Amino acid sequence: MDKELADTFLNPFALALFGLCIGSFLNVVIHRLPMALERGWKIDSAEMLGVKIDVPEPITLSKPRSRCPSCGHMIAWHENIPVISWLRLRGRCSACKTRISARYPFIELLTAALFAAVGWRFGAQPVALLWCAMVAVLIALAGIDWDTTLLPDNLTLPLLWAGLVASALGWTLPLPLALWGAVAGYLSLWSVYWLFKLTTGKEGMGFGDFKLLAALGAWLGWQMVLPIVLGASVLGAVVGIGMKLMSSLREGRYVPFGPFLAGGGIVVLLAGQQRVLGWLGWA
Repeated sequence: MDKELADTFLNPFALALFGLCIGSFLNVVIHRLPMALERGWKIDSAEMLGVKIDVPEPITLSKPRSRCPSCGHMIAWHENIPVISWLRLRGRCSACKTRISARYPFIELLTAALFAAVGWRFGAQPVALLWCAMVAVLIALAGIDWDTTLLPDNLTLPLLWAGLVASALGWTLPLPLALWGAVAGYLSLWSVYWLFKLTTGKEGMGFGDFKLLAALGAWLGWQMVLPIVLGASVLGAVVGIGMKLMSSLREGRYVPFGPFLAGGGIVVLLAGQQRVLGWLGWA
């Protein structure tokens, strides 16, 4: 890519604007993908059992058009501008005045901030777009897991394979580091899962967590697997304790680990391997 063109479109400010638009799309993914998967599971289960069910309305990432869940008002294009529309509408539906969650502009601003950080970290070069894509998938996975305690294979497995392919093409890290990163990521949490289950008889995490950490290992290398887990554990403990103190974590419920694995991976990505190893005294 021409340097002048890269400096224009791949600088942190330009990537932040791009991130606002991608963040708006991620809100759709977080909301609709679990619904689409659940619909498919219901239909497949009914066919396997030979029973008839009321087939839910078809839903994809593009259809039907976005609408207010309370009154059914179709969202106009000018009501769907990232952040600006939410502020202009004062966080309420233009038709029925039902409150619109502040999480929508939060996801948009978070994506913009992280895209800008990636631009600052890697500079104005095409590989920055690759890392932005990786960050976008992590945001979507974190949001879905927080809502549903589900890390869908539709996102974790493509993220894993994309990390290995990017490495094989020489775009990220050497392939052996990516390959063993995927292996170390999966087996580390898989081992913890079975140790916990054999000891307590309970399941401490889902298989999606194994796949997510494998994907992070494929992108960041086997050396970063332990720092990611340590960072995720600290983040999860802090958030869990905070929710407990604010009585927003009900008895018997747990905080999903996926959002904190994603957060740990993003922190390691932006900090860089040498800085992270230095923090741990392993440099």
